[in-house]
Amino acid sequence: MEQGSTTLSGGVSAASADTPRYNDAIVRKFCVMAVVWGIVGMLVGVLAAAELAFPFMNLDMPELSFGRIRPLHTNAVIFAFGGCVLFAAMMYSVQRTSRVRIFSDTLANITFWGWQLVIVLAALTLPLGITAGKEYAELEWPIDILIAVVWVLNGINFFATIRKRRESHIYVGNWFYMAMIITITVLHVFNSLAYPVSLTKSYSVYSGVQDAMVQWWYGHNAVGFFLTAGFLGIMYYFLPKQAGRPIYSYRLSILHFWTLIFLYIWAGPHHLLYTALPDWTQTLGMTFSIMLIAPSWGGMVNGIMTLKGAWEKLRTDPILKFMIVAVSFYGMSTFEGPMLAIRSVNALSHYTDWGIGHVHSGALGWVAMISIGALYYMLPKVFGKPAMYSVKLINTHFWMATIGVVIYIVAMWISGVTQGLMWRAVGADGSLTYTFAESVAAMHPYYVMRLFGGLIYFGGMLVMGYNVLMTVLSGEAVPALTSEGRGA
Repeated sequence: MEQGSTTLSGGVSAASADTPRYNDAIVRKFCVMAVVWGIVGMLVGVLAAAELAFPFMNLDMPELSFGRIRPLHTNAVIFAFGGCVLFAAMMYSVQRTSRVRIFSDTLANITFWGWQLVIVLAALTLPLGITAGKEYAELEWPIDILIAVVWVLNGINFFATIRKRRESHIYVGNWFYMAMIITITVLHVFNSLAYPVSLTKSYSVYSGVQDAMVQWWYGHNAVGFFLTAGFLGIMYYFLPKQAGRPIYSYRLSILHFWTLIFLYIWAGPHHLLYTALPDWTQTLGMTFSIMLIAPSWGGMVNGIMTLKGAWEKLRTDPILKFMIVAVSFYGMSTFEGPMLAIRSVNALSHYTDWGIGHVHSGALGWVAMISIGALYYMLPKVFGKPAMYSVKLINTHFWMATIGVVIYIVAMWISGVTQGLMWRAVGADGSLTYTFAESVAAMHPYYVMRLFGGLIYFGGMLVMGYNVLMTVLSGEAVPALTSEGRGA
């Protein structure tokens, strides 16, 4: 353990005797809606998986067709569920690491209601086929403007809270949040630039390969800064707090931050290997993707080694299990991603289900599980309860989530490799061995397997929803999982 790191698990020194009155009402609202949107978003995901296995599930309704509910699913789980978790975690931790109340309750409430409005508008427009057609940026221009306004107002509130802090030190988790706020603002604005032709239709200002380049500069860094940097901010605060241990190495966390921030922004072109994008740009993306292994694994080691000397807590603390397994999936996903960015590997994996498996190992394994752990940590505290209603239900949720995600990603790995091999198989005369239809038929058992894994994971979210509801409604609680009191 590094000298001086004993104050860094929450960013507040033991000498601090006066505790401000934090605004936990806004955290409560974001936490509750995170659980709601998590259930809704994963339900839509299960429906999408069911349609791929059994196409009749779309009921011949355009609004339920896979092409429309798939972007609804991604927006719901990334921006509705993930976004609400991020806002809750940011507002919870920045107040405590700065020892001040959030700068503006009004701005916080505008952020909450504005973000819910964005989500509702997405849920209304995407099934109707109103889309910009860009990955993770499907929403049309009026909603894009609303997103930018809400996001910037939240950024102002966050930075203003940091500015008036009563701790001279800015905890590393807040650095990750600040990088996320700044970078996502730039990415969203520039990728969304468009010529409106009506209230529900616009055309990108970019064309051809330039449009693709800007899209994947955005698309991969939406993953890099929204789904990675933001949730690393969550890891760096909530994992040490739940473990009751300081972060393993503060120096390593700073190294993790600066190398990740510098390298990630250049990795987007690896989505466009073997396309019209210039070779030098593809090589640049591949090179920086491989280099990303170093900071990513540094962060994984820092998270896991925070439990050094306290491994026995994993026996009895399911919240900590969520967090440690999430960090493990972070390490696995950030190894697999650079490997898939290598041209020779990408030649087999591109356009196959392997990419789907990779995305969901990161989304369900890393993002969702660290989110769930943070929610279980925050919810009883912001609702004034000593603990969640049932530790057994948290443990049940943990095993359902873990088993579900493993079944899901294994199915997609096998499916993806099978697709890649079938598509490139040729006979002695150089003709293709399999038709595309034959490759689709070969995927069916794996699509059923994926649906089964997704149902288990979704069932875990329902267990969480029940546990949260009973925590809010019940005046009784099981003994607390941590010795930390309210307001810490």
